[in-house]
Amino acid sequence: MKPLATLGVLTIAALSLTACADDPKSSSGGLTVEATDSKCSVSQTDLKAGPSTFKVTNKGSKVTEFYVYADGDRIMGEVENVGPGLTRNLVVDLPKGSYEGACKPGMVGDGIRQKLTVTGEAAKKLSDSQELKAAATSYERYVNSQTVALIAKTDEFVTAVKDGDVTEAKKLYPIARTYWERIEPVAEKFGDLDPLTDGREADAKAEKRDFTGWHRIEKQLWVDNNTEGMAPYADDLLTNVKKIVALGKDAPLTALELAQGSKGLLDEVATSKITGEEDEFSHTDLWDFKANIEGSEAAIAALRPVLEKQDPALVKELDAKFKALDDDLDQYQDDNGDWTFYDKLTKAQVKRLSDLVAAVSEPISRVAAVVAESA
Repeated sequence: MKPLATLGVLTIAALSLTACADDPKSSSGGLTVEATDSKCSVSQTDLKAGPSTFKVTNKGSKVTEFYVYADGDRIMGEVENVGPGLTRNLVVDLPKGSYEGACKPGMVGDGIRQKLTVTGEAAKKLSDSQELKAAATSYERYVNSQTVALIAKTDEFVTAVKDGDVTEAKKLYPIARTYWERIEPVAEKFGDLDPLTDGREADAKAEKRDFTGWHRIEKQLWVDNNTEGMAPYADDLLTNVKKIVALGKDAPLTALELAQGSKGLLDEVATSKITGEEDEFSHTDLWDFKANIEGSEAAIAALRPVLEKQDPALVKELDAKFKALDDDLDQYQDDNGDWTFYDKLTKAQVKRLSDLVAAVSEPISRVAAVVAESA
């Protein structure tokens, strides 16, 4: 889910740390992207096939993000939450074809777009590496295991909603979302399906569309304490989840997308999870929080053989910082597997979690560069 531009102080602190760390290299040389509130200028629009690094600098007044889109707005790569005055890098492996670069001031809407043309053939495609193929295949197996459970639990949730069983629906809501949040980088590749499924009410209002998906039903359950009128939304939710699963099988993540996704999952935690904006009605944010971290760890686990060969010190650093984050977070889960509701945490507890997320974000921001250089 994409958060709006208004971020808490804790979020800005976390993003500032990660922004300073993003400094990957690219076999195609560096490209600069100047983003303001009204323009998106890419320094070069005719690119060579292969990995390219986009150095995105926000010279505007709003938090922004930068996307590279293929036909149909399929997302080839993205970097989110670039605060005013900050610079973050995006490494994307692009084959020959036509694309669009898009800056999104305020992180809403279709963005300010610029056409990109990629020609030629990469000297050596990242996907040709046996190690990177193995990493992508390993993660694909993980995604498949999660999607089976996602469809099953979403089906159970939808049934409870349509049956008017509020207690059961509330119980199943955070459980079903756990499988969704672990593999959200897959969903985010497919244009409007992610916001239709996981968009917040504020996002829907800003984009002038109907409020749908998980959070529409969440609001009805926790605010109105009933499921009246939710049957069509529940059916649409299950339909869209199944669409995303099918599309993901047809277009599995590459190793480089996997590296970017591991960082993106932590960005999810550092924005809407930390601020409590994600599950604002149910306060079940810690279920999502843990799932995002588990998904990021799964991505790193798939890439581990490559990372250990290229940068073993980075692997040790990631292991230590993920452990510190997991150890702190796990204190909020009881013996039944239920998590503390997020509005029960103190400001000091939230601050500590924010700091630990930022600590992991710094080394994980280097993973994409290591993957790009391993080909």
